[in-house]
Amino acid sequence: MRTGSEPVQARSPLRLRCGLAVWGLAWAVAGTVVFAEFGRPGWAIACGVLAAVTGADLFMVIRHIRQGPHYQPGRDVPPYDPAKGGDRGRRSGPR
Repeated sequence: MRTGSEPVQARSPLRLRCGLAVWGLAWAVAGTVVFAEFGRPGWAIACGVLAAVTGADLFMVIRHIRQGPHYQPGRDVPPYDPAKGGDRGRRSGPR
């Protein structure tokens, strides 16, 4: 929900996340190879699963980077009104 108090020049750290994902993918693949070489199949499988998760994350990060900036309303669009109804959905205390 847009409140109007967002930073004017906010940026997502996608490039940092991409770099960290590449670094993690390299270490996970290296761990998979090393543990498989030394006969530790459990650790090799764990590193392989981590490499798969890191690869999927890297794929999504690159996809988001390639999508470019999404539509953001300009300064002439007023912020959305807050939802009416008070504290509906929030707990006011222990039950």
